Amino acid sequence: MTKPVLSQSDLPIGILLAAGFGRRFDPAGARNKLLEKLPDGRTVAWRSARTLAAALPGSIAVVRPGNPELSEELRRGGCKVVESADAEAGMGAALRAGVTACADARGWVVALADMPWLSMELVRAVALTITSRDTIAAPWRDGQRGHPVGFGAAWREELLKLDGDEGARALLKSQPVTRILTDDDGPFRDVDVPGDLK
Repeated sequence: MTKPVLSQSDLPIGILLAAGFGRRFDPAGARNKLLEKLPDGRTVAWRSARTLAAALPGSIAVVRPGNPELSEELRRGGCKVVESADAEAGMGAALRAGVTACADARGWVVALADMPWLSMELVRAVALTITSRDTIAAPWRDGQRGHPVGFGAAWREELLKLDGDEGARALLKSQPVTRILTDDDGPFRDVDVPGDLK
């Protein structure tokens, strides 16, 4: 028997968090790490957006207002852009803004824009693991949780309460997470300092 093909409406929505200040990358704030080039000539933002949007068409990216160049790169990568002044408060506030923008989704796969080495296959695997409303899923390696993290629709109200820079860490600590075991480096590798771009 052939497996039914899932339509896009059956899948969660991808949310790319791209509202951070990246102060460790450049304490002076002159360089936005998401606009830095990778060895292939593409920006960190484009690569992260392209991967998420290719795996989950209709994905959105959350940015702070006043970042037109970043917004354009994310759009070029395939994401719809959501501007949120609240996102300046941190990752939790940015995630809340993303969920608010697509609150009727059947779930969300949350990725970070400074993690351009994620594979499309792994993003899709997280999305397909959300088989019930109360599922939380993430890549796992050597006892460590990676990104992206998927949430079923039952977590909507909890995600809409998030604020500040904590993100969903407390929720992930208090609830069971379905582990997607992987040897891939992408879910655990981000751009934190300039040397990480190589």
